[in-house]
Amino acid sequence: MPLVVCPTPIGNLEDVTLRALRELGEADAVLCEDTRRTRVLLDRHGIRARALVSYHRMNEEARIAELLPRLEAGERLALASDAGLPGVNDPGARLVAAALDRGLEVTVLPGPSAVETALVASGLVGERFTFLGYLPRRAVERDRLWEELAGWTWPAVAFESPRRLPASLASLAAAGPDRPVAVCRELTKRFEEVVRGSASDVAARFAEPPRGEITLVIGAAPAPSADDADAADAVSAVAELVAAGLPRRKAADLVARLTGAPRNALYRGSLDEPMRRRT
Repeated sequence: MPLVVCPTPIGNLEDVTLRALRELGEADAVLCEDTRRTRVLLDRHGIRARALVSYHRMNEEARIAELLPRLEAGERLALASDAGLPGVNDPGARLVAAALDRGLEVTVLPGPSAVETALVASGLVGERFTFLGYLPRRAVERDRLWEELAGWTWPAVAFESPRRLPASLASLAAAGPDRPVAVCRELTKRFEEVVRGSASDVAARFAEPPRGEITLVIGAAPAPSADDADAADAVSAVAELVAAGLPRRKAADLVARLTGAPRNALYRGSLDEPMRRRT
């Protein structure tokens, strides 16, 4: 019998599938991040679980040692987190991996996702996106992340605590004030709010910590324009001539006459070109 991974609502208790409710009711035991939260969901839908077992980050290692023999003995266990899909920024991934390593069957049910809900609600959907998990707590690490995102022409989704949200938005606005952003607060709940706008505008809106759970969507960086690409090619041409032995000023002058690009800009840009190639 398999381990069944059951997504639970991220807010509204009606956002649960019939299949998930059936599995939670039929399992020999339901593994809960918080048994009180899971019991509220089950009571709401009239489901009487056979047993609720706490399974969270603090006891995960010990629980895995207990649960694998039960799975091998043929018990059917349902894994549920407080909200969303267990194993994605919630306990569960280690148990799933351990069960698969033992050759045990694992079934994952589809269901609610704060990541995809926020992405669609933001209006910033692209052909791909990156999930960042929780944003870094240290300012220097956030700055490095914004620098990396400056080259991403696709959106990114992240979780952030309400307390740290103002500082994270302020640093994002400093790095890219026009970057499109959406702060999705309390998704699917009574006081759901989605605030969209530029990073600078949204940072001003959340100068103080809000209440509730936050999912942040950062829009794609603008794709390089044709002019930007031509300028980069011209700078690279200067750097290649310098590498071949031509003095930098002569190389910049030659490329400027051929392309019409400003000679001084080519000269300055070519100074940084070797460093960009190494990184």
